[in-house]
Formats: sequence, structure tokens, C-alpha cells
Amino acid sequence: MKRFIGFVKKEFYHIFRDKRSMFILFGMPIAQILLFGFAITNEINNVNIAILDQSKDSETHKIINKISASAYFHIEQEITNEAQIESVFKKGKVKAVLVFEKGFIKNLQTQKQAKVQVITDATDPNIANTITNYVNAILQNHTQEINKANKATYQIQTQTQLYYNPELKSVFTFVPGVMTIILMLVSAMMTSISITREKELGTMEILLVSPIKPFQVILGKVFPYIFLSVINATVILVLGFFVFKMPIEGSLILLALESILFIISALSLGILISTITDSQQTAMMISLMGLMLPVILLSGFIFPISSMPYPLQVISNIIPAKWFIIIIKAILLKGASIDIIWKETLILIGMTVFFIALSIKKYKIRLE
Repeated sequence: MKRFIGFVKKEFYHIFRDKRSMFILFGMPIAQILLFGFAITNEINNVNIAILDQSKDSETHKIINKISASAYFHIEQEITNEAQIESVFKKGKVKAVLVFEKGFIKNLQTQKQAKVQVITDATDPNIANTITNYVNAILQNHTQEINKANKATYQIQTQTQLYYNPELKSVFTFVPGVMTIILMLVSAMMTSISITREKELGTMEILLVSPIKPFQVILGKVFPYIFLSVINATVILVLGFFVFKMPIEGSLILLALESILFIISALSLGILISTITDSQQTAMMISLMGLMLPVILLSGFIFPISSMPYPLQVISNIIPAKWFIIIIKAILLKGASIDIIWKETLILIGMTVFFIALSIKKYKIRLE
């Protein structure tokens, strides 16, 4: 019995001395419960909207102030005509536009009813529905208040219009999201084991004594996977278009270039993981556990980033998948050109350069 107790103590000591085991045992559960607890929500908060007030009377001002004071919406801008609605949506920051009809207060007083048009960006059907429901709730509350104060039966009616996805097909959200997740995870996993495989097979010595420079090794590892990932992306788009009727409103050339950029970014991240790990098992674990949850939860694929706590919103900015989902949705559903998505494109380019540069640096350190 004493031998058994001594053996158990030894195992405890081994576990406590192994930082990776401690992280898996205690760090991962804490990280997962925090991510799932804060990121997974069907509610919306601080959603950017635009206002088109064609009446500009005291009643519309009261409604706008009430909407602005709520925690659900943030009035990003006020537009002056309906022609601006399309351009506002294409930029991707605004998720809804509220249009107040001309003579709003006059119609309310004379006809006992007035109209507010709720125009939503339906590229994400769930968010579009939630926005409409929240606006309706605020308007109903305001109607009850003015009816109680004036002992009248005023009505504020809402008219809903959906941009880009009028049928609210969820597949319009899932095809871009699934494509992003597959390219990110598969590309990173494939390359994360490339250099570690050389170490485990004992062929790293050949690379060490070869005249090949570090950047050539990195590029050589990445290049074959670019071709394979492009085939993956093509298959997903073809299935989405022909099977699920996913529209492709924008330029195919731009879509191809942006997809290749994201693939290179994911592959570069995989190479970076490969250079800082010593075994294929460790590299696979990091690429799976370290990328899967952040990509699914913090990319905006399923849950709106604007509704998450501010620290998670900041962290989401370092997730390449977030920027690619914005890009691919804009091209596929909105027909956006490069002048709309240039910012996201530059961010992906910067991330790719950073990953490659850091991979080369880490590779040099290991050579020394």
C-alpha cells in the first residue's frame, strides 16, 4: 500500500511540474467557460444603426433619443436620403436603417397612425430578426406612453425591408462561415505539423546543413498547401452556388485573390505553430484547441461581436477569420469591390507578413 501511495504522489509531482498538463487541466476549462459564457448569446448590444429622419419633428426626436439611450443600439450616423442606404450597408458597419416618414407627427395626430420603416442587413438572418423585434418593442413602449399621456389610440406601424437576403436563408450565413473555418483550421493544421515532422523523422539535420535559406524553407513548406487549400475553397463555393443557391454578386477574381490571401495567412500561422513546437502531437493540439474555439466564437460567424464584452471585442481583432468573414460576405452577398473592403484586406496582409516574419525568426533561432 505504501508503494502505491508513493507511486501516486510521484504522479502528482510529475503533473504539477508539467506546465502544459496544468494548463490543460485548469487553464482550458476556465478559458472555455469564459468564452462560452460571454460570447454565446442571442441578444444584441450596441448594434450600429443609421437614421433617415424625413420629418425632423419633436416626436421623431423623442423616438430617436429613446433608441439611442437603449443599450441595444448605437446610432452610427444620420443619412439624408434613401440613395445612401445601399452604400451604408455595403461598408458593413451599419446593420439597420430606420426611416421616419415625412409628416410623422402630423400623420400621428390627424390619422392616428404613423410609419417607421426598418431596413436591415439580412446577411445574418438572426441578427436582422432580433433588430426588428427590438425596434418594435421600443416603438410599442413609446406608443403606450403617448397614449397614456394623451388618452388617445395612436399607432406607430413598422414596415420591414430586408437587404441582400430577403428570404432570410440561413445558408447565406453558414456557407461563408463554414468556408472560413475549414480553410483556417485545415490550413493551419496541415502546416503546423510540417517542420515538427522533419524533427521527429530526423530529417531536420539535412535542412540544417543544406544551403537553403530559412525563408526558402518556410515558403517551400507553405506553397504546396496553397494549391490544395485553393481546391478546398473552390469545392465549397461550387457546392454553395449549385446546391444551396448561394449568390456570388461580386467579382470572382477579387473573391479568388482574397481567398488566396486568407489561405496564405492561415498557412503562415500554421508554420509559426510548427516552428515553436517540438512534436506533431503538440502542434496538432495547439492548432486545434488554440484556433478552433476562437475562430468559431470570436469571428462573428455565429454570434455578433458587437454584443460581446469589450475585452472579447478587442481580442477578436487578432483573429484572421473575423476579417475574412467580413470580406467574403461583402463580396458574395453585397457585390462589394476593393474600395469597400480595402481595410480588411490590408489587415490580413499585415497579419500574413507578421506570421511569416516571426516564423523565419523562430526558425533562425532554432538553427542557432
